[in-house]
Amino acid sequence: MSERAAWHGVYTATTLPFNDDYSINYDAFAEHVAWLAAAGTHGVAVNGSLGEYQTLSDEERARVVTTAIEAAPEGFGVMAGGAAYGTLQSVRWIEQAAEAGAGSVLLLPPNAYRADRSDVLAHYRAAAQVGLPIVAYNNPYDTRVDLTPDLLAELHAAGSIVAIKEFSGDPRRAYEIAELAPDLDLLIGADDVLLELGIAGAVGWVAGYPNAFPTTCLELYNLVTSGSGADLEKALPLYRSLHKLLRWDSKTEFVHAIKLSQDVVGRTGGICRPPRQPLPSHIHDRVVADTKDAIALGYS
Repeated sequence: MSERAAWHGVYTATTLPFNDDYSINYDAFAEHVAWLAAAGTHGVAVNGSLGEYQTLSDEERARVVTTAIEAAPEGFGVMAGGAAYGTLQSVRWIEQAAEAGAGSVLLLPPNAYRADRSDVLAHYRAAAQVGLPIVAYNNPYDTRVDLTPDLLAELHAAGSIVAIKEFSGDPRRAYEIAELAPDLDLLIGADDVLLELGIAGAVGWVAGYPNAFPTTCLELYNLVTSGSGADLEKALPLYRSLHKLLRWDSKTEFVHAIKLSQDVVGRTGGICRPPRQPLPSHIHDRVVADTKDAIALGYS
């Protein structure tokens, strides 16, 4: 069997635990990384939106990467977030990740403004020169830049990216990407399109809800990506029953919601850093109810 690529499989986009004074609980974070590895998932994606990277100091952000790498057992991947307002800053974060021993990088396009095509191409070209495999992240809602299939094909042809985390919510794009760039790996970028992108040929999932339910999420991923009709038949009822929880990953409250689900299942979720404030009661109660429903079904 060929060795798994450093960005294949289920990579949990990790949340970050804070103490009551908003300092990072690095011990709890290291334990969480080790727990996800023990559950059978394939790696972690750190310093992404779920990890509240925008609120971290440079020292904190660098230590999150090194903490994850130190906690990861052999064969368990660490994908480091490289997003920044400027390309020079992104390159610096990728260099830091490479020095620390990360296996790959997850990188948004320039997001301080609506970057044009030439800006995007130059951004990823500079990032790739560091030498770590670059997984592009298409999130047009937050960045105002859409990594369309034709643009992804150009980036891949230039050697700038190895994969795409697709968060547009449009599963039709999977087929166009495969047509224009057949060797570009597709990663599921939102929990609530897991099945749709899984059957469309995804080879990985950068996922939110394994933070709370890693075993069940891994089972579901394996079923929807196996290519087996029998597995898909098994996956459908599981996906339907879990979907009301998975769709929180695509809502504005996704960081709060996934951390709250962690709390409900007995993990360390906890508070978010400002400007995120506690959830309003009606949303809080809905997330709790959805999580308890999953627990009642035996999901873990």
